[in-house]
Amino acid sequence: MGDLEKAARKAQEFRQREREILDAALALFLEHGEDRVTVEMIADQVGIGKGTIYKHFETKNEIYLLLMIRYEEDLAELFRSIDGEDDRERLPREYFSFRIQQPRRYQLFDRLENKVIKEQAVPELVDKLHTIRAKNLDSLVRTIEQGMKADTLEPVPPYYHIALAWALAHGAVGLMESPFYQKYIDDKEDFTDFLINVGIRMGNKGQRGRRDD
Repeated sequence: MGDLEKAARKAQEFRQREREILDAALALFLEHGEDRVTVEMIADQVGIGKGTIYKHFETKNEIYLLLMIRYEEDLAELFRSIDGEDDRERLPREYFSFRIQQPRRYQLFDRLENKVIKEQAVPELVDKLHTIRAKNLDSLVRTIEQGMKADTLEPVPPYYHIALAWALAHGAVGLMESPFYQKYIDDKEDFTDFLINVGIRMGNKGQRGRRDD
């Protein structure tokens, strides 16, 4: 095996271990809460030494941000896979499904983002996260503008529609994770489908009613 091949293999193994660390960290954060999870716990989950973690990540904040970046990149890849389709409902449907289907993950990343911004941690990764998210929002804006051009959506600034979608997703996640309201949702799959179907029709033309100018 030549030096270049050895270097490529070593780099591949490094990236694979990094993915394993992130996967283990996410599972532990979801199970125990991010504040209770230590670097030692993550290392034990992967089956490596604590020092190996620090070869990949300097702090837990870096792990938090890389998990959030991966989350937004997954949404970006989903959007790219349906780009150019004639079905204008497909993109918002996939958006709601992506945000709502795993409510605990959504809530985790919402907490983590507030935490790292408050601590002003790893600003270059925060910028990367926000850049990816801005591109995802651009995809939603294009779909919204197409809907307004087709006279099916209310002709308001696109961010009205995006903020409305965010509010529904955020509220739905809180509802589905509420111990009180969970008692009233017998069929969570059907309820999620109901929410998504309502979500993709929010902002349709005529829902505001008539106003006197």
